Amino acid sequence: MGHRRRSPSTPRTDAPSASAPRAHVSPGGTPAAGDEADRRELAAVADDVAATWRLALGPPFPGGTASWVTPARDEAGRDLVLKIARTHDEARDEAAGLLAWQGRGAVTVHRTVVDGATTVLLLDRCRPGTPLAAAASAEEADEVIAALVRTLWIVPPPGSPFRPLAEMCDQWAGSAAARLGHDAHGLPAEMVEAGLDLFRRLPRDPVEPVLLATDLHHLNVLAVDEATTGPSRGPCGWRLIDPKPYVGDPHYDLLQQALNAPDRLAADPIGLIDRMAHLTGLDRDRARTWLFARCVQEAGAWDGLAEAAITLARVVL
Repeated sequence: MGHRRRSPSTPRTDAPSASAPRAHVSPGGTPAAGDEADRRELAAVADDVAATWRLALGPPFPGGTASWVTPARDEAGRDLVLKIARTHDEARDEAAGLLAWQGRGAVTVHRTVVDGATTVLLLDRCRPGTPLAAAASAEEADEVIAALVRTLWIVPPPGSPFRPLAEMCDQWAGSAAARLGHDAHGLPAEMVEAGLDLFRRLPRDPVEPVLLATDLHHLNVLAVDEATTGPSRGPCGWRLIDPKPYVGDPHYDLLQQALNAPDRLAADPIGLIDRMAHLTGLDRDRARTWLFARCVQEAGAWDGLAEAAITLARVVL
C-alpha cells in the first residue's frame, strides 16, 4: 500500500480549487469513491450532528469523495467547519493529531467524535483559506513548510494512540514489492531491492521520534487571518489541514513537499531535497536516502518517480 495517490484530498476548509495533490493515502486505505448514496449518508450524519451540537450549516464545499465538509456556525456565532469523514487507515488519527497540535500551526479542532467508520470534526474555518500553493512561489512555499513542520514536530503526549512510522512503511513496501515485481518501470532489480529495504529500515534507525504530519505539502496548508482566528505558535498566517499522523523520523515529513513539486523533482531531485533539509536543519544525506526510498516505493504510481530514483541512487547507493 502507499502508492496511487492521484485522488483529490479532502476539500479545503475555505479555498479556491487547486490541482489534485499527490495525496498520502495508500490504495488499501483509501475509501471507495463517494457515490451519491454515500454522500447522502454523510450529509445525513452532518444533519444529525448539527442538530445535536446546535450548528447552522451552509452548503457543502465541492470536491469531496470520502468526506462531507461544510461551513458551520455555532450558537456563539463562531465561524467553523464541520467535517464528516470516512475513517480510513492512514487518517485514523487525524483528530488525535489535531488535538495534540492544538495551537501549533494546525487548524484548531473544537469537538471530535470517532464512531466506527465515521469521524466527525468541528474545526476553525480558515479564512481566506487560500492554499499555500496558490499564494506563494515554490521557494516561498518551501520556507513556510519548513517553519511549519518544525513547529509540528513535538513529543507525542503520554497515552496517545499514534502508530510508529515503521508500521506504515512495512505495509507500503510489501505492496510496492508485489507491484514492482510485475513491472519495475525501468528500475534495475537491485535498485528496487535496495530502495524497499531502505524504506523498511530507515524508520527503525535510532532517531528521536516526533509526531509527524506525513502529508504536509503546499496544498494542505491554508492561509488564515490571525486577527479573526487567533494567533498560532506556528508560522504566522498558515495552518495545516488533513494530517495523517504517525510517530517517527522527522526526515520523513520532508517527502510530501518534494513529491508535490513534480517539475522541480524531475529537474533536480537532489537539489530539492537538499534545500528542504537545509531549511529544516536536518541531515542532508539522510533526507536524500529517504527520498530515494520513497521514489522507489512509488515508482510507476506517479509519473517521474522512477527517473528521480535513478538520479538519487547516484548519491545514495
